[in-house]
Amino acid sequence: MKSTQIEYSAMSRGYYKSIVVQNKSVSIVKERNAEAVKSKINDAKWNEIVSAYSKVNLESLSTLKAPTDKRTYDGAAIGNLKITKDGKTYETAGFDNGFPPKEIEKLVNLLVDFSKE
Repeated sequence: MKSTQIEYSAMSRGYYKSIVVQNKSVSIVKERNAEAVKSKINDAKWNEIVSAYSKVNLESLSTLKAPTDKRTYDGAAIGNLKITKDGKTYETAGFDNGFPPKEIEKLVNLLVDFSKE
């Protein structure tokens, strides 16, 4: 995972969040144009992230179907998961913030947990 960066973002007109995880550290931005807040990830949490990441099929990320459609009428912010590994980027289509496709749900929820602390 040394050459891997995982980014979860959620945004709408009045909402913005970006969480980037790489090399046992996390960077969180909670408002547009705000400074990132960086912190280290403890080993237990890091191992959970590595475990959840290992179950993600990078090649199929772009084809995952969102379970809900609230983002189409401003009922939810648009969520997006982007993974960059060895210089290649894999990205999901937009999905409702809080309702990720079940294939990536565990990983997304682990990332979102950082912004609740």
